[in-house]
Amino acid sequence: MVDIPVLLQRTDDGIAIVRLNRPDKRNALDSATLQLLNDILDELAADETLRALVLSTTSTRALCAGADVGETLDADAGVARMAGFTRMYAGIDAFPVPIIAVCVGNCVGAGAEIVAGADLRVGADNLKLAWAGARLGVPVGPARLAPLIGVSRAKDLVLTGRVVGMDEAERLGLLHRTAAADDTEGLAIELAGEIAAQSAGGIRVLKQMFRDLDHTGDRVGYENERLMYFQQHGAGLPRTR
Repeated sequence: MVDIPVLLQRTDDGIAIVRLNRPDKRNALDSATLQLLNDILDELAADETLRALVLSTTSTRALCAGADVGETLDADAGVARMAGFTRMYAGIDAFPVPIIAVCVGNCVGAGAEIVAGADLRVGADNLKLAWAGARLGVPVGPARLAPLIGVSRAKDLVLTGRVVGMDEAERLGLLHRTAAADDTEGLAIELAGEIAAQSAGGIRVLKQMFRDLDHTGDRVGYENERLMYFQQHGAGLPRTR
């Protein structure tokens, strides 16, 4: 189990549960994990029987601690990994059914982006949510966060990178349900079950309507272009060789 960095579980009622499984790295995303996660998201997006997706973790210490800074990357590999991140962000945005994020422990950097990209969020009492891009100059954060909590509040979180706990995240309107860390995934699956009980076609149409009306595809596409330029022509994410 520990050798597979992303695990997929399917239920009989049309729910998929994707669990990141690098507990020793707090689910930091290296190139191989990103590739597997993106492939699973593509597979699920093409499944017309799917009704809801839960993004979770095998360890309540973290949903995702961001990019794996310990991965050795040359310039080309750095660009390829950034392309993996932009593929993930676009895939989450365009996913055809609602996504519920299990927000436990560290949700930092790319982990915070996964949280903001989800449709619904269940937060744990050990939540440590932070947008860390500003520290390294990474142009990421505004596309997904600003529509959720407003531009002024989003500027506070993105520009300072400060850590947000469960109570504040709930006050900001980021969380739809809260629970103890050990109970968060179960509550997220319950919420997915409520969605799965609705009209399957109706839910897909409504999901697309929200996306169209909020222009999230344009926002994510713009930010993804900035990320790729940053990696190809700017400082890029840290490289060890």
